[in-house]
Parts: sequence; C-alpha cells; structure tokens
Amino acid sequence: MKVIIVGNGLAGTIFAKTLRELTQSAEIDIFADEKYHYYPRPNLIEFLAGHIPFEKMFAFPEEWYREKNLNIHLANPVKKIFPDSKEVESDGGKRTKYDALLLANGANSFIPPFQGAEKRGVHSLRTLDDAFKILDYLKDHSRVVVIGGGLLGLETARAMRLREAEVEVVEFFERLLPRQLDVQAASNLKSQIEEMGIKVHLGLATEEILGQDEVTGLKFKGGEAIKADMAIAAAGVRSDILLAKEAGLETDRGVVVNDYLQTNNPAVYAAGDIAQYQGRVYGIIPAAFNQARLAAYNVSREMKKYEGTIPSNTLKVAGLDLTSIGLVNPEEGSFEELRTEKREEGIYKKVVIQTNTVVGAIWMGTKKGADQINRIIEQKTNVEKWKDSLLEDDFDFSVL
Repeated sequence: MKVIIVGNGLAGTIFAKTLRELTQSAEIDIFADEKYHYYPRPNLIEFLAGHIPFEKMFAFPEEWYREKNLNIHLANPVKKIFPDSKEVESDGGKRTKYDALLLANGANSFIPPFQGAEKRGVHSLRTLDDAFKILDYLKDHSRVVVIGGGLLGLETARAMRLREAEVEVVEFFERLLPRQLDVQAASNLKSQIEEMGIKVHLGLATEEILGQDEVTGLKFKGGEAIKADMAIAAAGVRSDILLAKEAGLETDRGVVVNDYLQTNNPAVYAAGDIAQYQGRVYGIIPAAFNQARLAAYNVSREMKKYEGTIPSNTLKVAGLDLTSIGLVNPEEGSFEELRTEKREEGIYKKVVIQTNTVVGAIWMGTKKGADQINRIIEQKTNVEKWKDSLLEDDFDFSVL
C-alpha cells in the first residue's frame, strides 16, 4: 500500500507514526512545504522568547524518520492532486501514485485587510521562518504591537517582552480569550499580563497600519492611535483549502470530512487544522492528534469512527498555567456555575455543571486537578455528591 501525506505538522506526523505502528509494509511518503522536520508549534513561542535553541525545536531527530522508514520530502510541497488517477504532483512537476492520501497541510495565518498591511514591519507567526524574520526585525525595531489577544497573541507578546521589547496588545473584543475564559478569569489574566509590563487595549478595531514604507503605529476605528515600529498580526488562521478545492474535493471553511475522516473521495482523508467535521474546524492540538490517529486506523482498514473532540486547551498563557475545557460560557439552559478564587495567588477555578455532569471548566494559575477534571468531563461522570467540594485544593478525585 502506498500512502502519501501532504504536510508534516502535528497531524501529518502523528498519522505517519501511527500508521507505521499498525503496518510495516505500507510505503509512506510525506511531502512538506517547509524545509524543516516537524516541530511542535508551541515551541515557536519558546524559540521566539529565547528559551529553547534552534536544535531543540524538533520533536524527533532526523534518524527517527529513517528508523520508521518514512520517506520525507522537505521543501517539496504537493502542487496538485488528481483524485481520479490517484496521483499527486509535487514541486518540479513529478507525479506520484497513491492508494490513500492524507491532507494535513493545516492552515495559514490570517492578516485582516488593514490599510497598510503590506508595509515593512508587519509580521505573523506560523512557521519557523516567520520567527526568524521577527527576531531579525526586532534588532532595530523594539516597540511592538500585537494585534489580537487570543492564545497566540498573548504568547507572542510574552515572548517579545522576554526579548526586552516594549509591547502592547490590541484586542477587538471587550475581554481576552472570550472563547476560553469567562469575564472574571479574563479580568484576572489581563491584570497578570499587565504586571509583566505588557499594555493591553480592549475593544479596539485596527483600521490602518501607519507609516510611509514601514510601520510607525496603528490607527483604530474611532480615531485613536498608538505608536509602534513592528506589528505582529495574531488574528487567527484560515484552513489551507486551495489544493483540495482545485482537486474537486468538497470544501467549506475547511475540507469536509465524514465520520471516518474521509473527504467526498473515499481514498482521500483529512486531519488537523484543514479538516472540517460536522461544520466545525477545531484548530486545536487535541483534535489534530485524535483525527490523525483515527485516520491512520481507517487507512489500515480498521475503520474507527470519529465522534468529535471536546475543546480543551492546557497551556501557559503569558507564563500562567491555564486549562479551558468544554463549555465555559453557557448562554441558556439549566447550568450551575461554581467558582473559587485566590486572587493574590493568581488562582481561579470554575466548573459548569448540567444535570450533575461537568460540561466545562476553567483552571487558572494551577495545574493541580486539571487532568482529572478533563477526564471527568470526557467520561461524563456524575458529580452530584461532590459538587460542594469539587473545587477544593485537597479534593480527592479518586473518589470519582
């Protein structure tokens, strides 16, 4: 069996690793846009901050690919897909046949169409080369504004601050991380970020990048403006669907897949930031990991159904431990919201309960109990007897 993977990010690499565990006979080729082996995307932030060197960026050493008998083609992206003849055309016009194809070419940074977005000094952070460009520009331009107060924006702002830049964050919404946090947690996070020396502006819509040829500042709707000599757009990503669309595969915001992660052509699968399942592009690491593994099982003909992924982010935001799982901002229905806070310690915990089952949680400023609350949500555990003590520091999760 000949299997081709388009993209060597998390989804493509986990798919290849899992498929090789399932079968030794498959011939596996990975075509990569970048000239680098797979690196976990969170490592970009730590590299940008100066916390890890270039050589420590990568998940696996070069010999790992040889040991796993994975044929990887770096800096050699797939340019065309021919589903009818089961072929791909890579850079240089070479055609390669496949029995199964995985689309794992992810997403691209989205830079909104601001006036002046083409100026020197406007950057985004999606790849290792992006990080090199930012660091190079930072040498002579130390006043940085990050457009977007999401996970990537806040982490980028922290990294720039650790490089001793003067940093401001501009967020369109009235609070930080509106999808992952409630009002109280977002307020706590803003305070902690500002204690790091990062100025945060909320409720501002960027209208124009100021400057003649290079960035000198930002202008917002309403007329307010700030000075800056570098702008980093962290306004989200868009699935890279062009290749699939040109091949006649069904696309929407992503490449549409069924319960088995197949596209409308059953020999072509999709996983990760490019895949759209039941109207949703997840764009999170747990979903990419789950989808990649299941797609590998299905290619090897074990046929496992994908049933979605509970949204879960466990990471450090601006150096602060944060876990956000499931439904954290219920709008209607019969929900209980239980909270505890130790503001002086930066700790805030919240669970959202529906019919005695935890359906969402925020765990901020501590890792203790975060993995356990995640499992409780995944397993739909009945917590009726323990609701009053669930958020206590010494709660024994083993009783559940």
